[in-house]
Amino acid sequence: MKSGAAPRPLLGTPFNEYQPSLSPDGHWLAYVSNESGRDELWVRSFPAMDQRVKVSSEGGGEPSWSPDGRELLYTTSHNPSVGSRLMAVEVNTKEGFRPGASRTLVEGPYSIQPLYGQSYDISRDGSRFLMLKIDPLKSPTHISVVLNWFEELKRRAPVGTH
Repeated sequence: MKSGAAPRPLLGTPFNEYQPSLSPDGHWLAYVSNESGRDELWVRSFPAMDQRVKVSSEGGGEPSWSPDGRELLYTTSHNPSVGSRLMAVEVNTKEGFRPGASRTLVEGPYSIQPLYGQSYDISRDGSRFLMLKIDPLKSPTHISVVLNWFEELKRRAPVGTH
């Protein structure tokens, strides 16, 4: 935004649109919208906002781009018969935005759709992700935070020399 320019809304629709995630190259904006009647994942060109593609088909939220921008991850809403799912879709942005087929990365009793922020994260190299596993029959009573967790991991699982 230019210095002194007045802020303006990116989208001016009657739908709920939230959880924006800008692609690493800054050309695509993933977000959640309920315009189809339920929360789904959409992507628009940025900053023009003139191209629009629906990515999910069975609900979606919490979009996050892989560090290289070739994959888009998102969560599905909790379904008692299936559980929560972390989904991934490969994307091609060479000539517009073309998503591939969505695939399930993880399925189970995971904590998703937080009120604020995101319930999972991707490592900088894109090779790992972190999610909170929950027991659906119990309410959480505490959370453990491990500081210097990498040092703790090295202590508990040392790598032997060969």
